[in-house]
Amino acid sequence: MVQGTTSDAGKSTLVAALCRVLYRRGMRVAPFKPQNMALNSAVTVDGGEIGRAQAVQAFACGLEPHTDMNPVLLKPNSDTGCQVIVHGKVVTNLEATSYHAYKPVAMRAVLDSWRRLQDQYDCIIVEGAGSPAEINLRDNDIANMGFAEAVDCPVILIADIDRGGVFAHIVGTLALLSEPEKARVVGFVINRFRGDIALLQSGLDWLEQETGKPVLGVLPYLHGLHIEAEDSVPKQTQLSGNVAGHVPNSNVLGARIKVIVPVLPHISNHTDFDALRLHPQVDFQFINMNEVIPPADLIILPGSKNVRGDLDCLRANGWEQALTHHLRYGGKVIGVCGGFQMLGRMIHDPLAIEGDAGSSAGFGWLEMETTLEKTKQLKQVVGQMAFASVAITGYEIHMGVSTGVALDNPAMYLNEASQPKQPEGAMSQDNQIAGTYLHGLFDHHEACAAWLQWAGLQVEQRFDYEKLRDDALNRLADCVEKHLDWDRVAEYI
Repeated sequence: MVQGTTSDAGKSTLVAALCRVLYRRGMRVAPFKPQNMALNSAVTVDGGEIGRAQAVQAFACGLEPHTDMNPVLLKPNSDTGCQVIVHGKVVTNLEATSYHAYKPVAMRAVLDSWRRLQDQYDCIIVEGAGSPAEINLRDNDIANMGFAEAVDCPVILIADIDRGGVFAHIVGTLALLSEPEKARVVGFVINRFRGDIALLQSGLDWLEQETGKPVLGVLPYLHGLHIEAEDSVPKQTQLSGNVAGHVPNSNVLGARIKVIVPVLPHISNHTDFDALRLHPQVDFQFINMNEVIPPADLIILPGSKNVRGDLDCLRANGWEQALTHHLRYGGKVIGVCGGFQMLGRMIHDPLAIEGDAGSSAGFGWLEMETTLEKTKQLKQVVGQMAFASVAITGYEIHMGVSTGVALDNPAMYLNEASQPKQPEGAMSQDNQIAGTYLHGLFDHHEACAAWLQWAGLQVEQRFDYEKLRDDALNRLADCVEKHLDWDRVAEYI
């Protein structure tokens, strides 16, 4: 199990790397995260929902994502509450204090999934959550040491040296663990190191002497590495260097298109836009609510875990006027999932699924209304675009059902057993606005190219995002193979 001294220490990345290394060595390996709190999620092969990071780790193992890889997923819908997803399905909404009491129930689901994975795989690489030293969360812990002790799992502790204070992070974390928990930690990994390792050696020697535990490796800072984010919106819009031969924004053909996406307070699945963010011909930017809204060729309204609340926030920060101006002068708009719902006339939440019960007026550019229902739609889909001869794949994660004449002019057609040509999404009559419930809209080259051409890109340079992701996993695995003490690590695998 990989646990971190802090959030964003590198747990997800190290787990993905270990998974890819062991997969390349011929081992049947699977990822596992007992409890994840994230708004980036993926639909699994068994029709459930898990954290996006575990889906990436599954790809590293050569596997399709499965709900047993992340049995408990928490999706925040307010500062104090979240939707609770167990084995891929929504079971309830709980405030933080109520969830604390629910943990013993969640732990049973976690252990059921763990046992099923044990029956199928040679090795399971487990990811912790946040830090094991959160004193206020120790009771009934299912995410870190509570789980490790329940299944008797050795723990590697990873810390990020790039943010500073790495020795304090490690020693302080150990100091807050119980003696049995300390004994469970078999060594440390220091992540994101820049510079001459010789200058760090005296600190490593001190750390090993102080704690009596080995430093299993010091991983270098990998410039330009792209691994899909677990939750937080990337600080950079482009990579800072090369990844597997790809030079971001090389602008080889001279044609560029400007794309912006508002960072909603409850933005979900922002990884939908990674392929655009890294595309060499796309000038992509996430725009925070307090930032000036720049001119763009294409504005994309993203998914949201609280659509009505985020719609209010957009209006309060001038986005309705900006979008109106943008459309008046010929700009294009795409709404994805919650963003699609915002484009309609009304959004109804009679069951208080995402907040207080009630209704809100949408932007009104598409003749449709949306009602949030208790059952969440979760499915992987394939089909074709309505405006181009291009195949599409994606997945749906939503609780809203939309109706109205706007849907008579769909953006895509899905292939389903019951009806081979099922209309999906909507396009405005003037061809400026498109909406869809599909996530992963830009992940595949041909579909991404078609959307960019629709938005105004005249010449499109081939960009294979899926290959970039796979090359990044191999680059990461190469690094971990080189810099980790595998003789020591092998003792625990």
